Amino acid sequence: MSTTAATTADADVDRIGELRQEIDACDAQIIELVQRRLAVSHEIGALRAASGGTRLSLSRESQVLTRFRSALGDDGATLALMLLRQGRGRL
Repeated sequence: MSTTAATTADADVDRIGELRQEIDACDAQIIELVQRRLAVSHEIGALRAASGGTRLSLSRESQVLTRFRSALGDDGATLALMLLRQGRGRL
Protein backbone atom coordinates (compact mmCIF):
# COMPACT_ATOMS: atom_id res chain seq x y z
CA MET A 1 0.00 0.00 0.00
CA SER A 2 1.33 3.40 -0.92
CA THR A 3 1.73 6.18 1.64
CA THR A 4 -1.06 8.16 -0.04
CA ALA A 5 -3.43 5.19 0.07
CA ALA A 6 -2.57 4.54 3.73
CA THR A 7 -3.16 8.20 4.60
CA THR A 8 -6.51 8.13 2.80
CA ALA A 9 -7.49 4.91 4.58
CA ASP A 10 -6.53 6.43 7.95
CA ALA A 11 -8.54 9.55 7.17
CA ASP A 12 -11.53 7.38 6.22
CA VAL A 13 -11.26 5.44 9.50
CA ASP A 14 -11.08 8.71 11.43
CA ARG A 15 -14.11 10.09 9.58
CA ILE A 16 -16.09 6.92 10.22
CA GLY A 17 -15.30 7.28 13.92
CA GLU A 18 -16.50 10.90 13.88
CA LEU A 19 -19.69 9.96 12.06
CA ARG A 20 -20.37 7.14 14.51
CA GLN A 21 -20.03 9.60 17.38
CA GLU A 22 -22.57 11.81 15.63
CA ILE A 23 -24.95 8.85 15.29
CA ASP A 24 -24.47 8.08 18.99
CA ALA A 25 -25.37 11.69 19.84
CA CYS A 26 -28.47 11.48 17.63
CA ASP A 27 -29.46 8.20 19.28
CA ALA A 28 -29.13 9.78 22.73
CA GLN A 29 -31.41 12.63 21.64
CA ILE A 30 -33.93 10.21 20.14
CA ILE A 31 -34.01 8.19 23.36
CA GLU A 32 -34.50 11.35 25.42
CA LEU A 33 -37.32 12.53 23.14
CA VAL A 34 -39.04 9.13 23.19
CA GLN A 35 -38.91 9.11 26.99
CA ARG A 36 -40.38 12.62 27.05
CA ARG A 37 -43.07 11.59 24.56
CA LEU A 38 -43.99 8.58 26.71
CA ALA A 39 -44.30 10.72 29.82
CA VAL A 40 -46.58 13.18 27.99
CA SER A 41 -48.63 10.33 26.54
CA HIS A 42 -49.06 8.73 29.97
CA GLU A 43 -50.18 12.06 31.41
CA ILE A 44 -52.75 12.45 28.63
CA GLY A 45 -54.00 8.92 29.29
CA ALA A 46 -54.36 9.63 33.00
CA LEU A 47 -56.26 12.86 32.31
CA ARG A 48 -58.55 11.11 29.83
CA ALA A 49 -59.24 8.30 32.30
CA ALA A 50 -59.87 10.73 35.16
CA SER A 51 -62.45 12.57 33.09
CA GLY A 52 -64.19 9.35 32.08
CA GLY A 53 -62.79 9.30 28.57
CA THR A 54 -61.49 6.37 26.60
CA ARG A 55 -57.92 5.19 26.91
CA LEU A 56 -57.08 6.17 23.35
CA SER A 57 -58.27 8.29 20.48
CA LEU A 58 -58.26 6.47 17.16
CA SER A 59 -58.53 9.72 15.19
CA ARG A 60 -55.46 11.09 16.99
CA GLU A 61 -53.53 7.87 16.35
CA SER A 62 -54.48 8.10 12.68
CA GLN A 63 -53.08 11.66 12.54
CA VAL A 64 -49.79 10.48 14.07
CA LEU A 65 -49.53 7.55 11.65
CA THR A 66 -50.24 9.79 8.66
CA ARG A 67 -47.65 12.36 9.74
CA PHE A 68 -44.93 9.72 10.24
CA ARG A 69 -45.80 7.91 6.99
CA SER A 70 -45.71 11.19 5.04
CA ALA A 71 -42.33 12.13 6.48
CA LEU A 72 -40.64 8.71 6.56
CA GLY A 73 -42.62 6.30 4.37
CA ASP A 74 -43.91 2.92 5.47
CA ASP A 75 -41.09 2.49 7.98
CA GLY A 76 -42.20 5.78 9.51
CA ALA A 77 -45.67 4.35 10.06
CA THR A 78 -44.10 1.32 11.72
CA LEU A 79 -42.08 3.63 13.96
CA ALA A 80 -45.23 5.58 14.83
CA LEU A 81 -47.04 2.36 15.75
CA MET A 82 -44.18 1.41 18.07
CA LEU A 83 -44.28 4.85 19.72
CA LEU A 84 -48.04 4.71 20.11
CA ARG A 85 -47.86 1.24 21.64
CA GLN A 86 -45.20 2.43 24.07
CA GLY A 87 -47.45 5.27 25.15
CA ARG A 88 -50.71 3.39 25.53
CA GLY A 89 -49.76 -0.29 25.67
CA ARG A 90 -50.96 -3.04 23.38
CA LEU A 91 -54.59 -3.00 22.33
